[in-house]
Amino acid sequence: MTMRLALSLQYEGSSFCGWQRQREGRSVQGVIEDVISALDCSERNQVVAAGRTDAGVHAAAQVVHFDCFGPIPVNRWAAALNGRLPPSIRVLEAVERPSDWHACYSAIYRRYRYIIFNGRRPNLFLSPLSWHRYQVCLDETLMRLALKGLLGYHDFSAFQRSGSRRANSCTTIQDVSLERQGDLLVIEIQASGFLYGMVRLLVGQLVALGECRIDLETFENRWKNCRRVEVKEAAPAKGLCLLRVGYPQEIFSHAAWFDCLPHYSLLMRDPPQKI
Repeated sequence: MTMRLALSLQYEGSSFCGWQRQREGRSVQGVIEDVISALDCSERNQVVAAGRTDAGVHAAAQVVHFDCFGPIPVNRWAAALNGRLPPSIRVLEAVERPSDWHACYSAIYRRYRYIIFNGRRPNLFLSPLSWHRYQVCLDETLMRLALKGLLGYHDFSAFQRSGSRRANSCTTIQDVSLERQGDLLVIEIQASGFLYGMVRLLVGQLVALGECRIDLETFENRWKNCRRVEVKEAAPAKGLCLLRVGYPQEIFSHAAWFDCLPHYSLLMRDPPQKI
């Protein structure tokens, strides 16, 4: 019998050309599909993701589904996959779902986190997961104010890269937050769906605002009037992570989907004084 499985998985995106399988380049989808097909003894198991991350973007709890035909029980799939996947991809949990459940179309939100390292000196251990902006101290209060203005259903074509296949450029931003933790700025954006390249273009504009290279009026004018030609700087992929995907009911255990990207505030504390 055919069984539909959903996976919560993590990947470190630096060595991949993105989620989607491509003719050239190593993709996350391609690696996972090859391993699943070898385990399931079938020609090809198509794996569908909740969101197609770009090259270099990470995922803390990406959700995918596929149909399998072999005898492996549900509770053995995570271990079986992790034993064959490269260290840069890890399955957190596998659960069975109804045949009409869909990782993408059943989702009600996606949440991304972007990390900016605003310290003067480089940090080797933060570099793979953050964008180092050291020229000036970013004005997080101004950036937070700009973020809150994005809430609701709007046309965000100013933050959409060319090549998108979406019918329109409207989506609903449901929640935003920006916290400073020492030299780290942690931005989170939750939406019903995201445009192609949306978060990286948006963060690029927020940084320009936080560095006082543009003012709040310019920031708002660009996205409200769909001035895509004026949005030229995109934040690098390495600071972006798909944090989690939400569904009407929780399908994974809390530990396997809710907040699987650790906070780094402890790294930024002042060193303890010697006694």
